[in-house]
Amino acid sequence: MPTETVRLPARLHALAAMAALLERLERQPRSASAEQFRGVVQQIRELLVQAEGDESLPALLAIAPATAELYENLHYEHAGLCRSPLEDALNAELAASAAITAARGR
Repeated sequence: MPTETVRLPARLHALAAMAALLERLERQPRSASAEQFRGVVQQIRELLVQAEGDESLPALLAIAPATAELYENLHYEHAGLCRSPLEDALNAELAASAAITAARGR
């Protein structure tokens, strides 16, 4: 499995380390308690707030899908699914609408 190397400035190293931890927890869901998982997510939220507007943040989010999803959820109220490809988001919305319509028809 190929890995991607991204050079990040020192100011994002703590966020990158926590993002890597979150990725591991996502792949091994029973490796941490709910409280530990929430703690990791809370720390990442705080680090994301500090990194807001950093020009290197998109590169980090591109290689850390769980952190990118958290970032998107934090901004959902103002930007919707701002990091999701438009076509994928549209297809998901259309599929959800079709499922709701089908369920109502039963």
